[in-house]
Amino acid sequence: MLHLLGPAFVAAIAYVDPGNVAANLSAGAGYGYLLVWVLVLANAMAVIVQYLSAKLGLVTGRSLPALLGERMPRRSRRAYWVQAELVAAATDLAEVIGGAIALQILFGVPLVAGGVIVGVVSMALLTVQSRRGQRMFEFVVIGLLVILTAGFLAGLAVSPIEWGGRDGVAGGLVPRFEGTPTVLLAVSMLGATVMPHAIYLHSSLALDRHGAGGDEDRVRRLLRVNRWDVALALFVAGGVNIAMLLVAASALRGVEGTDTIEGAAAAISTHLGVGVGVAFGIGLLASGLASTSVGSYAGAQIMAGLLHIRVPLLVRRAVTLIPALVILAVGVSPTWALVLSQVLLSMGIPFALIPLVRFTSRADLMGEFVNGRVLRLVAVAVTAAIVALNLVLLGLVLTGNG
Repeated sequence: MLHLLGPAFVAAIAYVDPGNVAANLSAGAGYGYLLVWVLVLANAMAVIVQYLSAKLGLVTGRSLPALLGERMPRRSRRAYWVQAELVAAATDLAEVIGGAIALQILFGVPLVAGGVIVGVVSMALLTVQSRRGQRMFEFVVIGLLVILTAGFLAGLAVSPIEWGGRDGVAGGLVPRFEGTPTVLLAVSMLGATVMPHAIYLHSSLALDRHGAGGDEDRVRRLLRVNRWDVALALFVAGGVNIAMLLVAASALRGVEGTDTIEGAAAAISTHLGVGVGVAFGIGLLASGLASTSVGSYAGAQIMAGLLHIRVPLLVRRAVTLIPALVILAVGVSPTWALVLSQVLLSMGIPFALIPLVRFTSRADLMGEFVNGRVLRLVAVAVTAAIVALNLVLLGLVLTGNG
Protein backbone atom coordinates (compact mmCIF):
# COMPACT_ATOMS: atom_id res chain seq x y z
CA MET A 1 0.00 0.00 0.00
CA LEU A 2 2.90 2.36 0.71
CA HIS A 3 3.71 2.76 -2.97
CA LEU A 4 0.21 4.19 -3.52
CA LEU A 5 0.66 7.00 -0.98
CA GLY A 6 1.81 10.47 -2.03
CA PRO A 7 -0.83 12.85 -3.42
CA ALA A 8 -2.06 13.92 0.01
CA PHE A 9 1.49 14.72 1.12
CA VAL A 10 1.78 17.18 -1.76
CA ALA A 11 -1.55 18.80 -0.86
CA ALA A 12 -0.56 18.86 2.83
CA ILE A 13 2.23 21.33 2.05
CA ALA A 14 -0.53 23.97 2.03
CA TYR A 15 -0.99 23.41 5.76
CA VAL A 16 2.62 24.12 6.70
CA ASP A 17 3.29 27.08 4.44
CA PRO A 18 5.01 30.26 5.67
CA GLY A 19 1.63 31.90 6.25
CA ASN A 20 0.93 29.50 9.14
CA VAL A 21 4.23 29.95 10.92
CA ALA A 22 3.73 33.40 12.46
CA ALA A 23 0.18 32.56 13.61
CA ASN A 24 1.27 29.40 15.43
CA LEU A 25 4.24 31.08 17.07
CA SER A 26 2.17 34.13 18.01
CA ALA A 27 -0.49 31.95 19.62
CA GLY A 28 2.05 30.06 21.72
CA ALA A 29 4.14 33.09 22.65
CA GLY A 30 1.11 35.17 23.57
CA TYR A 31 -1.16 32.64 25.30
CA GLY A 32 0.87 29.55 26.05
CA TYR A 33 -0.87 26.23 25.44
CA LEU A 34 -4.35 27.74 25.55
CA LEU A 35 -5.18 27.30 21.85
CA VAL A 36 -3.77 23.83 21.18
CA TRP A 37 -7.36 22.63 20.75
CA VAL A 38 -7.85 25.04 17.85
CA LEU A 39 -5.12 23.35 15.80
CA VAL A 40 -6.44 19.88 16.66
CA LEU A 41 -9.94 20.85 15.51
CA ALA A 42 -8.59 22.56 12.41
CA ASN A 43 -6.66 19.47 11.39
CA ALA A 44 -9.71 17.25 11.84
CA MET A 45 -11.65 19.52 9.49
CA ALA A 46 -8.83 19.45 6.96
CA VAL A 47 -8.81 15.63 6.89
CA ILE A 48 -12.47 15.56 5.84
CA VAL A 49 -12.08 18.25 3.18
CA GLN A 50 -8.96 16.77 1.56
CA TYR A 51 -10.43 13.26 1.53
CA LEU A 52 -13.53 14.52 -0.26
CA SER A 53 -11.36 16.24 -2.87
CA ALA A 54 -9.37 13.06 -3.56
CA LYS A 55 -12.58 11.02 -3.62
CA LEU A 56 -14.14 13.32 -6.20
CA GLY A 57 -11.24 12.87 -8.60
CA LEU A 58 -11.01 9.11 -8.20
CA VAL A 59 -14.73 8.40 -8.61
CA THR A 60 -15.63 10.86 -11.38
CA GLY A 61 -12.37 10.86 -13.32
CA ARG A 62 -12.37 14.65 -13.35
CA SER A 63 -10.86 17.31 -11.15
CA LEU A 64 -12.93 19.82 -9.23
CA PRO A 65 -11.99 22.67 -11.63
CA ALA A 66 -12.89 20.47 -14.62
CA LEU A 67 -16.30 19.60 -13.17
CA LEU A 68 -16.99 23.26 -12.51
CA GLY A 69 -15.87 24.18 -16.03
CA GLU A 70 -18.23 21.62 -17.58
CA ARG A 71 -21.25 23.04 -15.79
CA MET A 72 -20.82 26.76 -16.37
CA PRO A 73 -21.47 28.98 -19.37
CA ARG A 74 -18.39 30.71 -20.78
CA ARG A 75 -18.88 34.07 -19.05
CA SER A 76 -19.50 32.52 -15.63
CA ARG A 77 -16.61 30.14 -16.12
CA ARG A 78 -14.24 33.01 -16.84
CA ALA A 79 -15.43 34.98 -13.81
CA TYR A 80 -15.00 31.90 -11.65
CA TRP A 81 -11.49 31.44 -12.98
CA VAL A 82 -10.59 35.05 -12.11
CA GLN A 83 -11.39 34.52 -8.43
CA ALA A 84 -9.66 31.13 -8.40
CA GLU A 85 -6.60 32.64 -10.08
CA LEU A 86 -6.51 35.44 -7.48
CA VAL A 87 -6.51 32.75 -4.79
CA ALA A 88 -3.62 30.94 -6.49
CA ALA A 89 -1.74 34.23 -6.88
CA ALA A 90 -2.29 35.11 -3.20
CA THR A 91 -0.95 31.71 -2.22
CA ASP A 92 2.10 32.16 -4.40
CA LEU A 93 2.70 35.63 -2.96
CA ALA A 94 2.84 34.28 0.59
CA GLU A 95 5.15 31.42 -0.30
CA VAL A 96 7.67 33.51 -2.25
CA ILE A 97 7.78 36.12 0.50
CA GLY A 98 8.20 33.39 3.13
CA GLY A 99 11.08 31.85 1.21
CA ALA A 100 12.71 35.25 0.74
CA ILE A 101 12.45 35.93 4.47
CA ALA A 102 14.07 32.55 5.16
CA LEU A 103 17.04 33.40 2.92
CA GLN A 104 17.38 36.74 4.67
CA ILE A 105 17.33 35.01 8.06
CA LEU A 106 19.88 32.38 7.04
CA PHE A 107 22.25 34.30 4.77
CA GLY A 108 21.31 37.98 4.94
CA VAL A 109 20.10 37.91 1.33
CA PRO A 110 18.05 41.03 0.39
CA LEU A 111 14.34 40.25 0.05
CA VAL A 112 14.13 40.92 -3.70
CA ALA A 113 17.15 38.76 -4.45
CA GLY A 114 15.74 36.10 -2.15
CA GLY A 115 12.44 36.20 -4.04
CA VAL A 116 14.29 35.67 -7.34
CA ILE A 117 16.22 32.74 -5.89
CA VAL A 118 13.03 31.14 -4.57
CA GLY A 119 11.41 31.61 -7.97
CA VAL A 120 14.34 30.06 -9.84
CA VAL A 121 14.57 27.06 -7.50
CA SER A 122 10.82 26.51 -7.70
CA MET A 123 11.15 26.45 -11.49
CA ALA A 124 13.71 23.68 -11.11
CA LEU A 125 11.28 21.75 -8.92
CA LEU A 126 8.51 22.17 -11.48
CA THR A 127 10.87 20.91 -14.18
CA VAL A 128 10.98 17.65 -12.23
CA GLN A 129 7.19 17.37 -12.53
CA SER A 130 7.19 18.26 -16.22
CA ARG A 131 10.01 15.94 -17.27
CA ARG A 132 10.05 13.16 -14.69
CA GLY A 133 6.35 12.89 -13.87
CA GLN A 134 4.19 13.29 -10.80
CA ARG A 135 5.71 10.44 -8.80
CA MET A 136 9.17 12.00 -8.84
CA PHE A 137 7.64 15.39 -8.01
CA GLU A 138 5.93 13.76 -5.04
CA PHE A 139 9.28 12.39 -3.83
CA VAL A 140 10.87 15.85 -4.05
CA VAL A 141 7.99 17.55 -2.22
CA ILE A 142 7.93 14.84 0.46
CA GLY A 143 11.67 15.35 0.88
CA LEU A 144 11.10 19.05 1.48
CA LEU A 145 8.28 18.15 3.89
CA VAL A 146 10.74 16.01 5.86
CA ILE A 147 13.24 18.89 5.98
CA LEU A 148 10.69 21.47 7.13
CA THR A 149 9.31 19.02 9.68
CA ALA A 150 12.79 18.51 11.15
CA GLY A 151 13.46 22.25 11.08
CA PHE A 152 10.25 23.22 12.82
CA LEU A 153 10.45 20.35 15.35
CA ALA A 154 14.05 21.03 16.34
CA GLY A 155 12.95 23.36 19.11
CA LEU A 156 11.10 20.53 20.87
CA ALA A 157 14.43 18.90 21.74
CA VAL A 158 15.46 21.82 23.94
CA SER A 159 12.08 23.17 25.07
CA PRO A 160 10.71 22.04 28.44
CA ILE A 161 7.12 21.26 27.42
CA GLU A 162 4.57 21.28 30.24
CA TRP A 163 2.30 18.35 29.37
CA GLY A 164 -0.07 18.20 32.35
CA GLY A 165 -2.25 20.58 34.28
CA ARG A 166 -4.65 23.32 33.28
CA ASP A 167 -1.83 25.53 32.05
CA GLY A 168 -0.12 22.74 30.10
CA VAL A 169 -0.83 20.83 26.90
CA ALA A 170 -3.59 18.79 28.54
CA GLY A 171 -5.40 21.99 29.53
CA GLY A 172 -4.90 23.36 26.03
CA LEU A 173 -6.94 20.50 24.60
CA VAL A 174 -10.04 21.81 26.39
CA PRO A 175 -11.88 24.42 24.26
CA ARG A 176 -11.81 27.75 26.10
CA PHE A 177 -10.78 31.36 25.71
CA GLU A 178 -9.24 34.06 27.86
CA GLY A 179 -10.65 37.32 26.63
CA THR A 180 -11.45 38.80 23.24
CA PRO A 181 -7.89 38.68 21.84
CA THR A 182 -7.81 34.88 22.15
CA VAL A 183 -11.17 34.63 20.39
CA LEU A 184 -9.84 36.71 17.51
CA LEU A 185 -6.68 34.64 17.30
CA ALA A 186 -8.63 31.38 17.35
CA VAL A 187 -10.90 32.63 14.57
CA SER A 188 -7.84 33.53 12.52
CA MET A 189 -6.25 30.12 13.07
CA LEU A 190 -9.42 28.19 12.24
CA GLY A 191 -10.47 30.48 9.43
CA ALA A 192 -7.17 30.02 7.61
CA THR A 193 -7.19 26.24 7.98
CA VAL A 194 -8.23 25.07 4.54
CA MET A 195 -6.47 26.57 1.55
CA PRO A 196 -8.62 26.80 -1.62
CA HIS A 197 -5.79 25.80 -3.94
CA ALA A 198 -5.28 22.57 -1.96
CA ILE A 199 -8.94 21.68 -2.48
CA TYR A 200 -8.75 22.29 -6.22
CA LEU A 201 -5.42 20.49 -6.56
CA HIS A 202 -5.98 17.32 -4.52
CA SER A 203 -8.67 16.03 -6.88
CA SER A 204 -6.18 16.38 -9.75
CA LEU A 205 -3.30 14.84 -7.81
CA ALA A 206 -5.29 11.74 -6.87
CA LEU A 207 -6.64 11.36 -10.41
CA ASP A 208 -3.27 11.83 -12.12
CA ARG A 209 -1.59 9.41 -9.73
CA HIS A 210 -4.12 6.57 -9.73
CA GLY A 211 -6.39 7.11 -12.71
CA ALA A 212 -10.15 6.90 -12.34
CA GLY A 213 -12.97 4.47 -12.61
CA GLY A 214 -12.52 0.75 -13.12
CA ASP A 215 -14.47 -1.88 -11.27
CA GLU A 216 -16.06 -1.14 -7.93
CA ASP A 217 -13.48 -3.12 -5.98
CA ARG A 218 -10.67 -1.06 -7.47
CA VAL A 219 -12.36 2.22 -6.59
CA ARG A 220 -13.03 1.01 -3.04
CA ARG A 221 -9.38 0.02 -2.67
CA LEU A 222 -8.18 3.40 -3.94
CA LEU A 223 -10.54 5.24 -1.63
CA ARG A 224 -9.26 3.19 1.29
CA VAL A 225 -5.66 3.98 0.32
CA ASN A 226 -6.49 7.67 0.04
CA ARG A 227 -8.05 7.71 3.48
CA TRP A 228 -4.72 6.52 4.85
CA ASP A 229 -2.85 8.93 2.59
CA VAL A 230 -4.83 11.92 3.85
CA ALA A 231 -4.75 10.82 7.49
CA LEU A 232 -0.98 10.28 7.52
CA ALA A 233 -0.15 13.44 5.56
CA LEU A 234 -2.27 15.69 7.72
CA PHE A 235 -1.07 13.96 10.88
CA VAL A 236 2.41 15.15 9.90
CA ALA A 237 1.24 18.65 8.91
CA GLY A 238 -0.91 19.01 12.01
CA GLY A 239 1.91 17.76 14.20
CA VAL A 240 4.27 20.36 12.77
CA ASN A 241 1.80 23.18 13.44
CA ILE A 242 1.14 22.00 16.99
CA ALA A 243 4.86 21.59 17.63
CA MET A 244 5.50 25.21 16.63
CA LEU A 245 2.85 26.35 19.09
CA LEU A 246 4.31 24.14 21.86
CA VAL A 247 7.84 25.47 21.31
CA ALA A 248 6.60 29.06 21.43
CA ALA A 249 4.47 28.36 24.52
CA SER A 250 7.36 26.78 26.42
CA ALA A 251 10.25 29.03 25.40
CA LEU A 252 8.85 32.28 23.98
CA ARG A 253 5.98 33.08 26.33
CA GLY A 254 5.69 36.83 26.70
CA VAL A 255 8.53 37.59 24.26
CA GLU A 256 7.75 40.58 22.05
CA GLY A 257 8.15 40.58 18.28
CA THR A 258 6.88 37.06 17.61
CA ASP A 259 3.94 38.38 15.60
CA THR A 260 6.19 38.48 12.51
CA ILE A 261 8.25 35.67 11.01
CA GLU A 262 11.48 37.68 11.27
CA GLY A 263 10.80 38.49 14.91
CA ALA A 264 9.92 34.90 15.71
CA ALA A 265 13.13 33.65 14.12
CA ALA A 266 15.19 36.14 16.11
CA ALA A 267 13.43 35.17 19.32
CA ILE A 268 14.02 31.48 18.67
CA SER A 269 17.75 32.04 18.13
CA THR A 270 17.99 34.17 21.26
CA HIS A 271 16.03 31.92 23.60
CA LEU A 272 16.66 28.42 22.17
CA GLY A 273 20.08 28.79 20.61
CA VAL A 274 21.54 29.66 17.24
CA GLY A 275 21.40 26.04 16.09
CA VAL A 276 17.65 25.86 16.62
CA GLY A 277 17.28 29.24 14.90
CA VAL A 278 19.19 27.97 11.86
CA ALA A 279 17.06 24.81 11.80
CA PHE A 280 13.95 27.00 11.88
CA GLY A 281 15.26 29.08 8.99
CA ILE A 282 16.00 25.95 6.95
CA GLY A 283 12.51 24.64 7.70
CA LEU A 284 11.00 27.94 6.61
CA LEU A 285 13.00 27.89 3.38
CA ALA A 286 11.91 24.32 2.60
CA SER A 287 8.33 25.34 3.35
CA GLY A 288 8.50 28.30 0.98
CA LEU A 289 10.10 26.31 -1.86
CA ALA A 290 7.67 23.39 -1.60
CA SER A 291 4.63 25.59 -1.15
CA THR A 292 5.31 27.88 -4.09
CA SER A 293 5.93 24.90 -6.39
CA VAL A 294 2.71 23.24 -5.31
CA GLY A 295 0.85 26.55 -5.65
CA SER A 296 2.03 26.97 -9.24
CA TYR A 297 0.98 23.40 -9.99
CA ALA A 298 -2.46 24.13 -8.53
CA GLY A 299 -2.84 27.28 -10.61
CA ALA A 300 -2.08 25.35 -13.80
CA GLN A 301 -4.73 22.75 -12.94
CA ILE A 302 -7.29 25.46 -12.20
CA MET A 303 -6.64 27.14 -15.55
CA ALA A 304 -6.81 23.85 -17.45
CA GLY A 305 -10.10 22.88 -15.82
CA LEU A 306 -11.93 26.20 -16.02
CA LEU A 307 -10.52 27.71 -19.22
CA HIS A 308 -9.46 24.54 -21.03
CA ILE A 309 -6.08 26.17 -21.57
CA ARG A 310 -2.82 24.49 -20.64
CA VAL A 311 0.13 26.80 -20.02
CA PRO A 312 3.57 25.23 -19.45
CA LEU A 313 4.33 25.19 -15.74
CA LEU A 314 7.62 27.06 -16.14
CA VAL A 315 5.95 29.86 -18.10
CA ARG A 316 3.27 30.13 -15.49
CA ARG A 317 5.86 30.15 -12.71
CA ALA A 318 7.74 33.01 -14.38
CA VAL A 319 4.59 35.10 -14.77
CA THR A 320 3.20 34.53 -11.27
CA LEU A 321 6.57 35.38 -9.72
CA ILE A 322 6.34 38.99 -10.91
CA PRO A 323 3.73 40.29 -8.38
CA ALA A 324 5.71 38.93 -5.43
CA LEU A 325 8.93 40.51 -6.67
CA VAL A 326 7.18 43.84 -7.27
CA ILE A 327 5.81 43.86 -3.72
CA LEU A 328 9.24 43.05 -2.29
CA ALA A 329 10.92 45.68 -4.51
CA VAL A 330 8.64 48.57 -3.55
CA GLY A 331 9.34 48.00 0.12
CA VAL A 332 5.91 46.79 1.23
CA SER A 333 6.02 45.18 4.67
CA PRO A 334 6.26 41.39 4.22
CA THR A 335 3.91 40.91 7.16
CA TRP A 336 1.33 43.25 5.60
CA ALA A 337 1.64 41.39 2.30
CA LEU A 338 1.00 38.10 4.09
CA VAL A 339 -2.10 39.59 5.72
CA LEU A 340 -3.37 40.71 2.31
CA SER A 341 -2.80 37.23 0.89
CA GLN A 342 -4.82 35.72 3.74
CA VAL A 343 -7.71 38.07 2.98
CA LEU A 344 -7.79 36.94 -0.65
CA LEU A 345 -7.57 33.29 0.41
CA SER A 346 -10.49 33.77 2.80
CA MET A 347 -12.59 35.20 0.00
CA GLY A 348 -11.89 32.13 -2.17
CA ILE A 349 -12.79 29.46 0.40
CA PRO A 350 -16.56 29.21 -0.31
CA PHE A 351 -16.02 28.96 -4.07
CA ALA A 352 -13.96 25.80 -3.63
CA LEU A 353 -15.51 24.17 -0.57
CA ILE A 354 -19.23 24.45 -1.31
CA PRO A 355 -19.03 22.86 -4.81
CA LEU A 356 -16.83 20.08 -3.42
CA VAL A 357 -19.40 19.05 -0.82
CA ARG A 358 -22.24 19.46 -3.31
CA PHE A 359 -20.61 17.31 -6.00
CA THR A 360 -19.59 14.50 -3.62
CA SER A 361 -23.14 14.40 -2.24
CA ARG A 362 -24.79 13.92 -5.64
CA ALA A 363 -25.76 10.33 -6.40
CA ASP A 364 -26.03 11.01 -10.15
CA LEU A 365 -22.35 12.01 -10.16
CA MET A 366 -20.83 9.72 -7.53
CA GLY A 367 -23.03 6.64 -7.90
CA GLU A 368 -22.71 4.21 -5.01
CA PHE A 369 -19.75 6.22 -3.70
CA VAL A 370 -21.90 9.24 -2.89
CA ASN A 371 -21.39 10.66 0.60
CA GLY A 372 -23.38 8.76 3.19
CA ARG A 373 -25.76 10.56 5.50
CA VAL A 374 -23.28 10.93 8.36
CA LEU A 375 -20.42 12.08 6.11
CA ARG A 376 -22.76 14.48 4.32
CA LEU A 377 -23.90 16.05 7.58
CA VAL A 378 -20.34 16.33 8.87
CA ALA A 379 -19.16 17.82 5.57
CA VAL A 380 -21.95 20.39 5.58
CA ALA A 381 -21.20 21.31 9.20
CA VAL A 382 -17.47 21.65 8.49
CA THR A 383 -18.19 23.74 5.40
CA ALA A 384 -20.57 26.04 7.28
CA ALA A 385 -18.05 26.46 10.11
CA ILE A 386 -15.08 27.19 7.84
CA VAL A 387 -17.01 29.60 5.63
CA ALA A 388 -18.43 31.42 8.65
CA LEU A 389 -15.03 31.67 10.30
CA ASN A 390 -13.42 32.98 7.14
CA LEU A 391 -16.14 35.62 6.82
CA VAL A 392 -15.51 36.65 10.42
CA LEU A 393 -11.77 36.73 9.76
CA LEU A 394 -12.28 38.82 6.66
CA GLY A 395 -14.45 41.26 8.58
CA LEU A 396 -11.91 41.56 11.37
CA VAL A 397 -9.08 42.27 8.96
CA LEU A 398 -11.04 44.82 6.93
CA THR A 399 -12.17 46.66 10.05
CA GLY A 400 -8.68 46.69 11.51
CA ASN A 401 -9.50 44.37 14.41
CA GLY A 402 -7.75 41.25 13.11
